Amino acid sequence: MSLEFQNRINQLLLLGIPKGLYFSEWLKKKGYSDQLIKKYRESGWLTSLAKGVMYRTGNSLSAYAALACYNEQLDKQFRIAAHSALELSGFNHYVPMGKPVLMIAHPKQSIPEWIKSEAFDRTFKPFSTETFTEPQVTMIHLEDSDLLVSAPEQAFMECLLLTPQQYNYMDLYYIMEQLTTLRAEVVQHLLETTKSFRIKRMFLYMAEKAGHYWFDMLDISKITLGTSKLQLVENGVYIAKYKITIPEELYMYE
Repeated sequence: MSLEFQNRINQLLLLGIPKGLYFSEWLKKKGYSDQLIKKYRESGWLTSLAKGVMYRTGNSLSAYAALACYNEQLDKQFRIAAHSALELSGFNHYVPMGKPVLMIAHPKQSIPEWIKSEAFDRTFKPFSTETFTEPQVTMIHLEDSDLLVSAPEQAFMECLLLTPQQYNYMDLYYIMEQLTTLRAEVVQHLLETTKSFRIKRMFLYMAEKAGHYWFDMLDISKITLGTSKLQLVENGVYIAKYKITIPEELYMYE
């Protein structure tokens, strides 16, 4: 192995995030030709995960690191969302069985093949949404990675968006009971700009039922809730104030 070859390998490894990915499109911008990348694979330094996607041979792959690499290297905006974002904010009532799931919200586009791989320590579960016209996000540094994460106020609304396919209302209400520190101004902004009447009405119902202090700081007169009735479940209880039919179990819960 030539000294130059070794030096370029060392530079490459320093460029990456531990347990993360290398995207060939990004590597070529850094001066690594297709031929050189091929040599690294053939020499056993890099292993292909999908077309144009590689990782350091022998590494265990981190879903967090992979997501950070994708966003940073290819200028993407995939964010940790829903219950996964709530967990990173310290709210972790919802515990899926088996391998951890990482909920990922993204703009409407095709899902890259590498996200479907089971090689990571978490299973990616992506969903596309344009419900939040002005997404409220933050950056978190975790496991050597800078991660784009939904703010907790939005993360809970994303959970409501994915109900009943991904979550059930009763589990989400248990989480709502924990959300004592939500920021009223962020909640207000999201409820004013979010497109979904279902999210708005259910969020307000749960927040009021939980008796959070920040609920009283909201100006509901500025939130458009629509006029049609929404039946969220069959054989539920109708809540006239919010024009929604909710699970009887939720209505009866104290």
